[in-house]
Amino acid sequence: MSNSISAVFIASEGVPYVKTGGLADVVGALPKALKDIGHDVRIILPKYSKIDTSKYQLERFQDSMGVWMGDGIQEWCAVDVAYLPGDIPVYFIENWKFFDRDGIYNDASNRDFNDNPERYAFFTRAALQLCIDQRWDVDIIHSHDWQTALAPAYLKSWFANEPTLGRAASVFTIHNIQYQGNFPKTRWPYIGLGWENFTSDRFEDHDRINYMKGGIAFADIVNTVSPTYAYETKSTELGMGMSGQLLAKGDAYAGILNGVDYADWNPATDPHLTANYAPGDMSGKAACKKALQEMFGLEVNPDIPLIGVVSRFADQKGLDLYYAAIHQALRDMNVQFVVLGSGDKTLEGYYMALPNQYPGKVGTFIGYDNPKAHLIEAGADFFAMTSRFEPCGLNQMYSLKYGTLPIVRATGGLADTVVQYNESTGEGTGFKYTDNTPAAIANVIGWAVSTYYDRKEHLTAMVERAMQQDFSWIQSAHQYENLYRRAIQIKRG
Repeated sequence: MSNSISAVFIASEGVPYVKTGGLADVVGALPKALKDIGHDVRIILPKYSKIDTSKYQLERFQDSMGVWMGDGIQEWCAVDVAYLPGDIPVYFIENWKFFDRDGIYNDASNRDFNDNPERYAFFTRAALQLCIDQRWDVDIIHSHDWQTALAPAYLKSWFANEPTLGRAASVFTIHNIQYQGNFPKTRWPYIGLGWENFTSDRFEDHDRINYMKGGIAFADIVNTVSPTYAYETKSTELGMGMSGQLLAKGDAYAGILNGVDYADWNPATDPHLTANYAPGDMSGKAACKKALQEMFGLEVNPDIPLIGVVSRFADQKGLDLYYAAIHQALRDMNVQFVVLGSGDKTLEGYYMALPNQYPGKVGTFIGYDNPKAHLIEAGADFFAMTSRFEPCGLNQMYSLKYGTLPIVRATGGLADTVVQYNESTGEGTGFKYTDNTPAAIANVIGWAVSTYYDRKEHLTAMVERAMQQDFSWIQSAHQYENLYRRAIQIKRG
């Protein structure tokens, strides 16, 4: 084995081409960091019809490729290619039967596509077939979440003795264990892994298919996206039924914190900001706060603390609890809130009503708007993340870089990246709480607000310390490099 590792990422999304969550950020950024430390990385994605082929300069790479599935079914596809900065190739599997849709995983009514098990089984098999057709010398197949969790099983069954992939080790990354790919067992024959693998220690889960369970069982190494989340998912409470499988992996299950792409998230260079700023000259942050207050119809006042949120409206994020805490905070404190997000329609309704209930104190935007998200990170004084669980989280790391102190529940990656404020010494980079209740959230908001008003010297020092934190991808890339080498050792004995 040479020092350079050849890795192929197989994933259902990746920035800048297609994104629904943090998985896409990892797939778009980690390969660049791995290449920077000397490794050869390729990425394979589905070619969804939503991808702008002209904007991203997709070109035809392979006109026709046959892909065998179970029950002797052969599917056909084509392959396109584009390049990320640094000449990292990204290959797109084109099959309009599976990927010519208005949505990625679900339709406009938020219902999962009925053929999702077939869509992602085919995509995973096709990605491996591309490696074979091109005779790539692959050391690592790196698959992500349930959508590509079949890859380790295909490697150890269909391709165990195949010259190109027979020596490839598998790494399977869990970005969110809540979504496991559960389907009726009637879909199993198409997958093509044989009923001998539909067992309780592999893919069978309460007489249904569980893609993630099988991925955990077959992968040489499994990891997730923060050390604390790796620990939490081995518990009954947060393991979502997978704690036993993860405990069984022993030291072949690890947590590696996601990184931040500071090319996109840096207040000194961010093109979305009213004014740029950096430690030593924070005047630009004051200008961003003024612009944010104006944009969201808040009272324009530099001396009122402003708390921002950018989030999906999902049960995981705890925004039902945050909504209750906002009412309590506004009764007891002079504070402002800005919320940007979408998802659960009931929560959308709650948050849309807040600006009328508290004019000049609360601003809401339903949807996602990237420039607004950047301005919230820069213009707010604090950034709240009230997650019931959080595998890694990125916004708290963005917030630190922007000098916007995080207010977070001490779970998963939030616990790993934010250092608790010490009121006696002024040390720390943010404010953490534990109890999963509106009262606990209101209390920690009160703690942050009182620090803003009463301990300015602590606040200033915390902001400076926060902006010096480094969560760049290069650190994570070195940890993945070590993970890959361990996987190769396991695979090759």
